[in-house]
Amino acid sequence: MSRTEWITATPPTPNGDLHIGHMAGPYLAGDVLRRFRLADGADVRYTTGLDDHQSYVPVRGLLEGGLKGEEIADRYGESIESVWSRAGADFDSIVRPRRDAGYTAYVQDFFHRLYDEGHIVARTRPLPYCTGCERWLYEAYVKGGCPHCGSGSNGNACEPCGRPNDCADLTDPQCTACGAPAELRDCERLYFPLAPFGEQLDAYWQRVDMPPHLRALCERMRAEGLPEIAVSHPSGWGVPVTVPGFTDQRVYVWFEMAPGYLLEWEKCGTGQPAPGPVQFFGFDNGYFHALLFPAAFLADAAGPHGADRAPLPSTFIVNEFYRLEGLKFSTSRRHAIWAHEELARTPADVLRYHVLSDRPQGRQTSFTSADLERSRARLAGHWDGWLTRLLTAVAEDCEGAAPAEQPAGRAWERLRARLTRTAEELREAYSAAGFDARRAVALLDEAVSLADDFGHVHSHERERPEGAAAYRSALAAQLAAASALAAWAAPVLPHGAARLAGLLGVPAGRRVDADALRAPAAGTPLAVPTEGVFSA
Repeated sequence: MSRTEWITATPPTPNGDLHIGHMAGPYLAGDVLRRFRLADGADVRYTTGLDDHQSYVPVRGLLEGGLKGEEIADRYGESIESVWSRAGADFDSIVRPRRDAGYTAYVQDFFHRLYDEGHIVARTRPLPYCTGCERWLYEAYVKGGCPHCGSGSNGNACEPCGRPNDCADLTDPQCTACGAPAELRDCERLYFPLAPFGEQLDAYWQRVDMPPHLRALCERMRAEGLPEIAVSHPSGWGVPVTVPGFTDQRVYVWFEMAPGYLLEWEKCGTGQPAPGPVQFFGFDNGYFHALLFPAAFLADAAGPHGADRAPLPSTFIVNEFYRLEGLKFSTSRRHAIWAHEELARTPADVLRYHVLSDRPQGRQTSFTSADLERSRARLAGHWDGWLTRLLTAVAEDCEGAAPAEQPAGRAWERLRARLTRTAEELREAYSAAGFDARRAVALLDEAVSLADDFGHVHSHERERPEGAAAYRSALAAQLAAASALAAWAAPVLPHGAARLAGLLGVPAGRRVDADALRAPAAGTPLAVPTEGVFSA
């Protein structure tokens, strides 16, 4: 009996709406893998959550006129889930920290257990403080220069270089809310030292599949000495710490996410995943997923509950930054094209096609409205144009039904061989081991071009005195390609693929392979599309 496969996407922070950069990052990509594996007949769970307890949530409330963190989290959390649904990112489980019964106790138990086992320790170290706001400054509450790369950074982690900081080591720290320079005061907090797990992390990094950029970050941090990470902060927002002497503090939200991931799996109600989760996230979250979370899970595995835990991830699929007109998308800075607004004017499949064809995997890419319009035009003119011409020809020359003639001839054999190779490459591009959404979209474009070119060349068969049968055979060859497209495009363009399957009278949800390259059975009624198949 096969074991369940687990795919995760980093929980977004509900301090704003999802933007196009989010959609180009983990959420649609994880959905592509999920749909591909489901078509293979695998038992798959795709999970995420909402990162309610990020300090960016109450800070957004401060900047929006003093709204409560709960108001911000509720407003944007609902918007985020709506965008996922409209875009076709279908999750099997979504953890909602402030609403899920038992969530707080689960996190507190995990945290306290690691404290009791000596993995979490107390330290007194400087922390920025704003005298005007009378507030300790950490994470979103403080900004300054990254001590590692010099870029502008908030507390605890730097987005550009992906490295953690301790807030007090930011250069020229200042309060995000009022802009005043911060002063450093000693503050006793709880820390999680990573160094004791160095050798175990080394061994883990050797077996986990991750891109070179993230591997370089891990190895650089290891070579320079793994830091101690502050896992509690003096605050009123988040999961309360239950360790005596620290009950006025809250669990650091990124440390909270470690047991949060375990809850995502437990909410699915299944046993251990095999061989280990596939995790989708952005490079700016890389240190958390490749160092902090594995160390926390290793610490927990050493205790009495370790045998019941899910295995460490087997694969990290990481995106770089998606830029907007050359600058990084940013919810907190409101430099973005909001996904819910774009989905109001752009069909979901068009948006999926565009951001997946431009996915920032291995390098940064940049969104422009002109590029999106070119993607829309390609689907409408190239994909839908070919399908409309094909099905109109079937209606006119085959009485609206699949012809009795079968694909045949040397040209068909060449086309079939090329499309068979395309199917093999698609399987690799869709797989966790070789995941490359950009390549998958390019292969789908190539398949459409091959079939369309075949159709144009063989349209001349009807001009031959005895060419009617050869012409219908060429239509059958194109119908075979269209049938394959309905299966092969489904992970990327689920709505259009389902429409095409319906027009052809073939089952939806078929496996991505060469077996899908079959024309509908002779006599099957075929419909001419009245609107765009993939562009509507």
